[in-house]
Amino acid sequence: MFLPFFQHLRDAGLPVSLREYLTFLEAVGANLVTYDTEGFYFLARAAMVKDERLIDRFDRAFAAAFDGLDAITHADVMNAVELPEDWLRKMAEKHLSAEERAEIAALGGFDKLMETLKKRLEEQKGRHQGGNKWIGTAGTSPFGAYGYNPEGIRIGQHESRHRRAVKVWDRRDFANLAGDVELGTRNIKMALRRLRQWARDGAAEELDLPGTIRATAQKGYLDVQTQAERRNAAKVLLFLDVGGSMDPHIKLVEELFSAARAEFSHLEHFYFHNCLYEGVWRDNRRRWSEKTPTWDILNTYGPDYRCIFVGDAAMSPYEIAYVGGANEHWNEEPGQTWLQRARAKWPSNLWINPVPEAQWPYTQSTQMIHQIFEGRMVPMTLDGLDRGMRSLTR
Repeated sequence: MFLPFFQHLRDAGLPVSLREYLTFLEAVGANLVTYDTEGFYFLARAAMVKDERLIDRFDRAFAAAFDGLDAITHADVMNAVELPEDWLRKMAEKHLSAEERAEIAALGGFDKLMETLKKRLEEQKGRHQGGNKWIGTAGTSPFGAYGYNPEGIRIGQHESRHRRAVKVWDRRDFANLAGDVELGTRNIKMALRRLRQWARDGAAEELDLPGTIRATAQKGYLDVQTQAERRNAAKVLLFLDVGGSMDPHIKLVEELFSAARAEFSHLEHFYFHNCLYEGVWRDNRRRWSEKTPTWDILNTYGPDYRCIFVGDAAMSPYEIAYVGGANEHWNEEPGQTWLQRARAKWPSNLWINPVPEAQWPYTQSTQMIHQIFEGRMVPMTLDGLDRGMRSLTR
């Protein structure tokens, strides 16, 4: 009976295998969820979605496959389609707050609610809109759609408006996780996690459960084993372009920086303008008075660091290729010389560009930076960061 659902998933582009589909059927056959549409949704999603970016596609395929399950129309009920009371009770317990359940109890309880629903369905003739008694739309009756009542049963409505109905399952919380969208901090964190390198360091203060089990089995008595805490050992050196054409991308770069600080305990960051030259800085308010020589950076951080440049690569080509080409000072060496030195010192390197990839061919300087980095330039999208982090782990 779920073959159409499986086909909807495949049509939506989800890489659902036959094994995953059979696992889903086994779970359903084992009655892991009963009378619980949200539970059924999460069970199906857990069995057949392995990548968070595909959840929105799954939601759309799920809605297409099971369209109508949450929309019992007046005609359906008049044709003797029964509402299972035990299912409605379970959904009420799950979705109504204690305050709302108290309001229902004051009105006569859930039994009274269902009794009234059945009675009004028998009394009502035709469509009704507005009001507070009949089943219809845009009113305050507890039955119907597009209205408001804390003890409401949603009938024939395609989406939740007040999130107060007994049955709510069409939120599409992951609609912003498509691979080609720009990112928020949460999504950036998810993408950066591919760069994690786990290592154990520090004092042995964390319980080693497998080690404890082994030692206990070998010795015949409880022998508690401890180990150092598991930490993210990835080292990241972040160079951030600021000012000029980067101004429209400030918010996005701030989100990337915030996510990187949260994900990596070994993170060093410096600012530059347009292209890397002989000096960088940590504080933009003191960029002229407290610069750090780039040679010091090259001599301080080892080749085990992952080096990431973030910038739109939009500048005059002279800033990259010529002595004195910088627009704010006289540079004794071309910017490409410093970029090549950085790439030689830190072989795991990457340029992240906040400008959409389709626009890169129209800017000469972007093509020059792309060539200097031997193609290791990615857009600041979920797919782009995913590709970039994969390249840094090789």
